[in-house]
Amino acid sequence: MMSLPRMPGFRLDNRRALVTGGSRGIGFAAAIALAQAGAEVWIAARDVQTLQGATDRAATEGLILHAVALDITDTAHVAETLSTLPAFDVLVNSAGLARHQPFLEVSEANFDAVMALNLRATFFLSQQVARRMHSEGIAGSIIHISSQMGHVGGPNRSVYCASKFAIEGLCKTMALELGGAGIRVNTLCPTFIDTELSHANLQDPQFRDYVLENIKLKRLGTLEDIMGPVVFLASPASALITGTSLLVDGGWTAS
Repeated sequence: MMSLPRMPGFRLDNRRALVTGGSRGIGFAAAIALAQAGAEVWIAARDVQTLQGATDRAATEGLILHAVALDITDTAHVAETLSTLPAFDVLVNSAGLARHQPFLEVSEANFDAVMALNLRATFFLSQQVARRMHSEGIAGSIIHISSQMGHVGGPNRSVYCASKFAIEGLCKTMALELGGAGIRVNTLCPTFIDTELSHANLQDPQFRDYVLENIKLKRLGTLEDIMGPVVFLASPASALITGTSLLVDGGWTAS
């Protein structure tokens, strides 16, 4: 008699994870989720004070997050810093920037700032981490925090959408090139998540109505809505998933 198939695990014990933009918002939630699943987690951000606050918050629940003060747009500093850290099994690229303007009014400065962080920095940091994974034989998981706006357009979001559509293309090519080494690459694409950064905009009744009209489940996303999907994509439970997008959008892109 054939044995029953075994349910793959969601635990991340004995795995190391790096989360950029990990000191607040979606990045912090991802870091907490990975730590709760058993991973040893490093969080990277530019602001030392915010990093300290994040590690202190985690410690109140008995979780250890290692803080890494890092401007990921500085590729030389990224390479230098990563050389002092162990190779990672999981990378979550959560650092990002949005500067919303009507298309006809977008400035070169805002275009360059968004692309520098959302695309260029993500590209070269991922390259550094993937090189270590490859050289040390780690069948790792790279997760880009993209957006539903990497699949649809949005008013006043031409630059942000362009950066996220680019991340979706990057994901697919990385998956093609790294799959032979067992390295998986996927994107996680949230809808509007109620965080400290988005809260003020979501208090505008007209904008909030626009958002809720498009989210088919008729509610805003929460940080908890991100945590399960991050662990899933990082874990053996998604072992055959690469080069694709996990849409956590409440049905926004269904129509």
